[in-house]
Amino acid sequence: MKLSLLVKSTLAVSAAASLVASQAVAADTVRLRFHTFYGTEMDSIAQEFQDSVEEASDGSLRIQYFHGGELVDSDQFVDAVKRGTIDIGYGVGSYWPGQVNIGNIEAGLPGAWVNTEEARDIFENQGLNDLAREAYAEKGVKLIGRGYGSNYDLLTREPVESLDDLKSMRIRATGQVAEVLQEFDIPTVFLPAQELYVALSTGVIDGVVYGGPVEYEQLKLHEAADNYTFMNMLNPGWIETAIVNQDTWKNLSDEHQTILREGIAQYADGIHEWLEEGNQRLIEEGELFNFASLPDADAKRLTEAAQSIWQDEADKSERNAKAVDILIDNAVKQGRLSE
Repeated sequence: MKLSLLVKSTLAVSAAASLVASQAVAADTVRLRFHTFYGTEMDSIAQEFQDSVEEASDGSLRIQYFHGGELVDSDQFVDAVKRGTIDIGYGVGSYWPGQVNIGNIEAGLPGAWVNTEEARDIFENQGLNDLAREAYAEKGVKLIGRGYGSNYDLLTREPVESLDDLKSMRIRATGQVAEVLQEFDIPTVFLPAQELYVALSTGVIDGVVYGGPVEYEQLKLHEAADNYTFMNMLNPGWIETAIVNQDTWKNLSDEHQTILREGIAQYADGIHEWLEEGNQRLIEEGELFNFASLPDADAKRLTEAAQSIWQDEADKSERNAKAVDILIDNAVKQGRLSE
């Protein structure tokens, strides 16, 4: 069948209009590079985040998601976000304390909080988030989200009833937690996560402070050590930070800013819930681990021993000193520190 010149012309105009329209839609779509420190274990949560942002914006805002180490190392997030290499970094402040000196404090100092509700209150109602926003703004990035990790406790080959039991053990611990344990003459050593299974299995170490039950399950550490002890020293054991490039943020519409904030909050809550539910499942099943807790008196001793670390952080800046004062006031109110 031959088409008339009029029909051909009409079809050509229609096709051209469709092409222009599709190009306009593509041009109006904002794509943001979101880089997390997590690996593939959070992919289902990441997909929900991407889908919810796309759906809420009718496709005009989309998230390109990158796992830990794919584009930049996690300790480089602040600089990478500032330069625009990535638009959004989702990490932990203790990765970059040399760049943002409040980083260790916001990530979680030993003894700072012992449950999620307390940590949220410190950040959202007692002023710690305000101080953190100031610190990140000075580095050319904007703080737009906060995540709350989960358990961060002790796994050992032999049962533990008190801190004194640990003096005859060699414990894998890092950073400030290692410093606190050393105050009690507890031997510590650093090993990367991929070496923990063999080290526990062969007796190179007697225990580890790395995470919660679900993380120990994923690393199969229960096959080498099955005594899990709640230390009541820091829970959540890490606090997560979401930062965005300032120009990227300014160029977003108010609607897109709202959608992005809500999407990141959903992502953070999803991770927290996944960790909490996994940990609770293992606690209730009681099959892989034998669960115990340090005495309250020992938990208080840990907090008191951490005060030299708190003071070291406070000495870094006037802002840090204000942040540590918040922690001290809260710990006194909670009964973990004497006035």
